[in-house]
Amino acid sequence: MNPRHFISLLDLSGDEFRALIHRAIYLKNHRDPDYQPLKGKVMAMIFEKSSTRTRISFEAGMAHFGGSALFLSPRDTQLGRGEPLQDSAKVISSMVDCIMLRTDRHDTVTTFAEHSSVPVINGLTDQQHPCQLLADMQTYFEQRGDIQGKTVTWIGDGNNMCHSYIHAAMVLDFTLHIASPEGYYPDADIVAAAGARVKFFDTAIAAAEHADLIVTDVWASMGQEQEQQLREIAFRHYQVNSDIMKAANADALFMHCLPAHRGEEVTAEVIDGPQSIVFAEAENRLHAQKALLEFLICGK
Repeated sequence: MNPRHFISLLDLSGDEFRALIHRAIYLKNHRDPDYQPLKGKVMAMIFEKSSTRTRISFEAGMAHFGGSALFLSPRDTQLGRGEPLQDSAKVISSMVDCIMLRTDRHDTVTTFAEHSSVPVINGLTDQQHPCQLLADMQTYFEQRGDIQGKTVTWIGDGNNMCHSYIHAAMVLDFTLHIASPEGYYPDADIVAAAGARVKFFDTAIAAAEHADLIVTDVWASMGQEQEQQLREIAFRHYQVNSDIMKAANADALFMHCLPAHRGEEVTAEVIDGPQSIVFAEAENRLHAQKALLEFLICGK
């Protein structure tokens, strides 16, 4: 039987996504050290990009469930010496029970999945970041209930996080407002697949009106640091500040996947303010990932 992979949020149905969210909330509130469904199981974690939340949440999640995790980087494996991805996938998957990759190219993950005999998880690629959306949606559900029919506003770069928010809107049935500077829009094919659920706005203020959730990300993601000055100019009108939050609904929440640059994409007043739930969002990476591991490895 082919393994179940998690490469994109579109790999889940709406019911499965909601079940993962509710399971993550349960696991968060009912920690049972004797519950070890992954005892004896091993996950290989392949990192081409540095990480705080992804690495800690997966390692801790495996440990909580009685399993273990191996940290692998291209410097430490034959991946860094040009071994074909399909060969690496076949070899690594023959020795472990799950593989998570945090990598530059999305096709690295899809190629691994194609040749792996165990579940493959997308821990982040240049195109998508579905694990973060599991945590984001868990956090919203905890604070406000189901997100179906709500309005979410994305302000900033049309990057991997923006793409995964588009996918979340499709799977969980909410409306996504996007405000991005010209030249930094999300992928046209990803947008087209979402149909009427995605709406574009000329200004950040206009996009924020009537929003239940405001989300942003850094202006220059990992690997784009050389574009920092250019992006500072392009994104200068796309900062989440108190005016943006005032334009949203009075009970709107603010999220950021972190790390954040206070004073750039978001002001300190907002990220440290009462509507911000960024640290609950960060913690929920652990609980959402535990629910995902249980789902993929145990089939629950």
